[in-house]
Amino acid sequence: MSNLLNSLSTELRRGTLTLAVLSQLRTPQYGYSLVQSLEKSGIFIEQSTLYPLLRRLEKQELVTSSWDTSETRPRKYYVLSEYGKEVFEQLKEEWLKNSKELYKLLEGEEKDGLD
Repeated sequence: MSNLLNSLSTELRRGTLTLAVLSQLRTPQYGYSLVQSLEKSGIFIEQSTLYPLLRRLEKQELVTSSWDTSETRPRKYYVLSEYGKEVFEQLKEEWLKNSKELYKLLEGEEKDGLD
C-alpha cells in the first residue's frame, strides 16, 4: 500500500512542481535562490529534480537562461520567456479551476460522511 501511495503522491506532485517553478520565474532566479523561494512557500524540491526540470522547461521554450559572470562564482539565471508567461497564465487558470472543482468534490465527500 505505501509503495502505491508514494507513487501516486509523486505523480500528483510532479505537475504541481512545474507550476510552482514557473510561478517563481517571473523574475530571474538561479537554482539555489529558486529552491529557497519555493521552500519559503512550503514547497520542497531537490536539486536533482529541479535542474532536469529547468532544462526541460528551457527545451520547451518556456524558460530562457543566461550566465551572470560578474561575481566570483558564475550563476546561471532562468526566467520565463514571453511564450512561458502565456503558458504559465493559462496553466495557472487551469490549476485554479481544477482545484476549485476538486475541492468541491472532496468537501462533498466529507459532508456525505457526516450524514
